[in-house]
Amino acid sequence: MPIELTFDLSPQQASSAESILQQVSRKLGKHPSAIGDVHVVRKSIDARRGKVRVNVGVQVYAKGESVTDTIHKYLYQDVRSKPEVVIVGAGPAGLFAALRLIELGLKPIIVERGKDVSSRKRDVALLNRNTTFDPESNYAFGEGGAGTFSDGKLYTRSRKRGDINRILSILHQHGAQDEILYEAHPHIGTNVLPRVISAIRKTIEQFGGNFLFSSRVDEVLTDSKGVRGIRLNNGTSVLAKAVILATGHSARDVYQMLWKNKVLLEAKPFAMGVRVEHPQALIDSIQYHGLSRGELLPAASYKLVQQVEGRGVYSFCMCPGGFIVPAVSSSNEIVVNGMSPSLRNSPWANSGIVVEVRLDDLKGYEKFGPLAGMQFQSYLEQLAYNHSLGKGVIAPAQRLSDFVDGKVSTTLPSCSYHPGLTSSPINEWLPSWISSRLQEGFRQFDRKMKGFVTSEATIVALESRTSSPIRIPRNEETLEHVQVRGLFPSGEGAGYAGGIVSSAVDGERSAEAVARFMSV
Repeated sequence: MPIELTFDLSPQQASSAESILQQVSRKLGKHPSAIGDVHVVRKSIDARRGKVRVNVGVQVYAKGESVTDTIHKYLYQDVRSKPEVVIVGAGPAGLFAALRLIELGLKPIIVERGKDVSSRKRDVALLNRNTTFDPESNYAFGEGGAGTFSDGKLYTRSRKRGDINRILSILHQHGAQDEILYEAHPHIGTNVLPRVISAIRKTIEQFGGNFLFSSRVDEVLTDSKGVRGIRLNNGTSVLAKAVILATGHSARDVYQMLWKNKVLLEAKPFAMGVRVEHPQALIDSIQYHGLSRGELLPAASYKLVQQVEGRGVYSFCMCPGGFIVPAVSSSNEIVVNGMSPSLRNSPWANSGIVVEVRLDDLKGYEKFGPLAGMQFQSYLEQLAYNHSLGKGVIAPAQRLSDFVDGKVSTTLPSCSYHPGLTSSPINEWLPSWISSRLQEGFRQFDRKMKGFVTSEATIVALESRTSSPIRIPRNEETLEHVQVRGLFPSGEGAGYAGGIVSSAVDGERSAEAVARFMSV
């Protein structure tokens, strides 16, 4: 059994495997040559109290032993002749549901409205140049889901519903970096994640699963007994006894189809706001107390939350060393999101800053029933498009200091948003109950991080897809829809997750529930 040790180190001491080995050697009183493998299992930055320290946890193996002897490899079985299960959506919930089904001896048929990840990369590149928008292949839709080209951060606040380490290990098995197994806030990066997604697809196909790309689901087929399968946009049907619905939070047509067919849905709270971008060097200086980051420390991040007039205002999807990207799913809207490459080496840091939206905020949208929040989202996204002068995905923007002071920005700072920006008085056209809370939230954030409100920072609208505004209700014991037998709502789009890891965990749980259902 390995010995577990923890260290409180300087960035220099934690900078390399050799340096950490020296710390282990000192603590155990052994020469480095007498020590076997030293495996880092935890690493986090602590920049409180005016100094920067690195908390490191390691497992130390005896001479001749190695961590590779204990690494678990997930094994899969051939399911070509096994009963079929339809999975709608090839995001993290859908892909991890497929892998788990294969482990459990069922054959997944993954139906994805978008393209495979390689083809999708070309469409995203065209969108970033503001030349072509494909409504079925973009930052929202396609293999890997919204997370594929929108960062690949892997931490989650929820640890109650499944084995997070299992998810990280499977991603690592498919090519993700070693660091995701021990970093406090693991991150794959938008440049690496597409390769991991491709590797997962190859595993699924190798063991008998099938993918149907460019195949949008137009109807969930049911009869008196429950689900019979799905009908695609080309008119063909795929029949199955069970359907896992893992469409992501931007598949509005799916919500509309379900509601039209009288499938029970529920409105749920969500959040909306803007994305703010600072020079990364400024965030580094604030968080590292004026110290130069150099090569030993990562690009600094932050996590901010403030109650303003009884409502939460908070940072969301913070991307150090990253970029702002167009996350639209229709041609007449503006939606932005953030991402970071694996090295987090861009000169900018960005984060969503959003305000809670509650159901009683949706007055005037009651006629849309459970789709009220979705319609409110859509209205503001179209409003942002109108204030961008309708120039493709050029986005409305304002200097942060001008937004807080209620002024028009006559010029804008340099920004990572590649399609381009246009100056807009965002504080005027956002609903006042959102903009006023954002303004006060920014003032409070500036007290916590002195220098946060600056004319060097830009806010870009609209950050509106923080989570699904709709929940597809399910029985929490069977995970089936409360009304339709054999329909298993899963992941972020169903209202049960928020990000890659929690969606993957929920996808696995759905697969296990399907296996129980199929054995009845």
